[in-house]
Amino acid sequence: MQKDSLVIIPTFNEIENIENIIKAVFKLEKAFHILIVDDNSPDGTAIIVKELQKTFNDRLFLEVREEKSGLGTAYIHGFKWALKHNYKFIFEMDADFSHNPSDLIRLYNECAHKGADVAIGSRYIKGVNVVNWPLGRILLSYGASIYVRLITGMKVYDPTAGFICYKSEVIQNIKLDSIQFVGYAFQIEMKFRAWLKKYKIKEIPIIFKDRVKGTSKMNRKIISEAVFGVMSMKCKSLFSKDF
Repeated sequence: MQKDSLVIIPTFNEIENIENIIKAVFKLEKAFHILIVDDNSPDGTAIIVKELQKTFNDRLFLEVREEKSGLGTAYIHGFKWALKHNYKFIFEMDADFSHNPSDLIRLYNECAHKGADVAIGSRYIKGVNVVNWPLGRILLSYGASIYVRLITGMKVYDPTAGFICYKSEVIQNIKLDSIQFVGYAFQIEMKFRAWLKKYKIKEIPIIFKDRVKGTSKMNRKIISEAVFGVMSMKCKSLFSKDF
């Protein structure tokens, strides 16, 4: 089985979704591998994954961290694992079906066949394609995307998106250990660093559906990091060699 594409799914208390999302990815016509990065979920998410590994031992992998340490650090852990195992295309995806697994193929095609270095599943490239979010959250998210574009100059309509395909060379050339954000602002910083390095970023429209099962991890601290950290990130990029 061809080993070129790895989907990284960070989890914390996703026992209601984890089996279904794994099986949905493995039903796709494209052969994706999956790495679950679990933050020692007390609900037993990792136990379910270990059971599924008996069936999908050559495609499903699990890394369990000691504690909940932030979305960004979970993805960085996964990125390093993916590079170590020589995957060419590295994906980010949520466990809760807010991202449609079938759209993985569209992201893959953009990077593998259409010249993109980074392909983003975008909620805002064609209007607002969000289902089941309250109006306040839509306004906050959409407003944040405009704010990020204004501050950074980055021509990305959905900079906080978490459904992404990176070519491995992009990850290799981003200094992962210098990433400053650990929450959802991590998504902004990764795209910003790729944009600064002149990689080709392509957004494709998706429909984002809020989770049906489980609990959202969004909180005020995460939002504040995204809003107030962008200015410092932009300033740091002007004066620091870490970028």
